[in-house]
Amino acid sequence: MSNPKTIQIGANTANPYTLNRLGYGTMRLTGEGFYGEPKNRDEALRVLKRAIDAGINYIDTADFYGPGVTNRLIAEALHPYKNDLVIGTKVGAIRGSDKSWNPYSKPDELRKSIDNNLKELKQDQITLVHYRFMPAHEAHFDESVGAMFDMQKEGKIIHVGLSNVSRTQLEKGMGMGNIASVQNLYGYHQRTTLAGHMGGAGGEEILDILEQNGIPLIPYFSLHTSLNKGEDKIEEMAKKYNVSPAQMNIAWLLHKSPVMLPIPGTTSVAHLEENIKAADIEISDEDMAYLG
Repeated sequence: MSNPKTIQIGANTANPYTLNRLGYGTMRLTGEGFYGEPKNRDEALRVLKRAIDAGINYIDTADFYGPGVTNRLIAEALHPYKNDLVIGTKVGAIRGSDKSWNPYSKPDELRKSIDNNLKELKQDQITLVHYRFMPAHEAHFDESVGAMFDMQKEGKIIHVGLSNVSRTQLEKGMGMGNIASVQNLYGYHQRTTLAGHMGGAGGEEILDILEQNGIPLIPYFSLHTSLNKGEDKIEEMAKKYNVSPAQMNIAWLLHKSPVMLPIPGTTSVAHLEENIKAADIEISDEDMAYLG
């Protein structure tokens, strides 16, 4: 089964970026509950540096991770950035002092988040920004997405993406402007079990739209491995290929669709190396059909 090694964001625009089809998600680099500083700051910095040295050129972050922790770690480890590195961030949420996740999606709030990301990442322009939908955003979804495209016209953002959106919301966003990528929950065990846990949708219901339009799907929580009874095919295949279940998850994502851009996160260089090796696993058509 085809497993292309690269993917483009903004393929149909004047500013396309070619990315290797395994990125790195930084959320786990924060403290407990994705809040505060990492337990091992030096290792966090080593992970980021090793990711770039290994050829990863897409890093996913958000100013509400920590908050501000992953952005500052990225800047400390990698600035000045390599020319081919794309740092994608998210806006639409804010962390409370009680570690709560709260909506922060009105146009003026989105602008504050963008400016905050620019400052923390030491950038003049952000290549990719996903607007993260939360249930409380529904009443002003159009206004919020419109604000994203306004900031794109102003030059603060190069590409606009959406996150945690339903099929209807994706189609609405695409009618407002060019959607460069979508970040929804998706993985082998998340196709049905956890989709929509934040009030949006998983990747399965929008995958056909993304494939038809060449829009990358950047799945989050893709390595969640809680198994339903009898749902152990991924572990069976992992044993067959002599790899870990996490590696088989990554390989399955890469083979599932050419628009998939997995961003598995980790806090250790050793696990990062394992994830990177998963990109070289070739799953047969027969085994992909068995996995379903």
